[in-house]
Amino acid sequence: MLFGTKAYLNEIIEEANGLPEGDSTDDDQFVYVRGVLNGKLLGNEMLVQQAMSNSKKQFASSPDLKDALLHAILDALEAHNTMSTQALGSERVREGLKDILLGPAQLYEALRARSDRPRASGG
Repeated sequence: MLFGTKAYLNEIIEEANGLPEGDSTDDDQFVYVRGVLNGKLLGNEMLVQQAMSNSKKQFASSPDLKDALLHAILDALEAHNTMSTQALGSERVREGLKDILLGPAQLYEALRARSDRPRASGG
């Protein structure tokens, strides 16, 4: 399955729904699982080796995976807190983030593309 497909997005959202408590959107959950945690775990060479040497079932029960996931969650929390604190405290950082969002992150284009999608009729 291709990573960019709607089915893939829906599968992640369906699995993630109900896990976090509080106010988080489907997009928040997708970004956190697919972007943040998955990205951190993909960089773990020990996990790469274990994935190459074991079945998916064996890999899933690895204590190293549980430990790496916990560390990825803690690293993500620390990184996001640091970045958010810096952004809240600095107009220069906020302007830089805006430049990134409007440049390589293509926020404007993504927002315009959303307006091209058919909208559900309100109820």
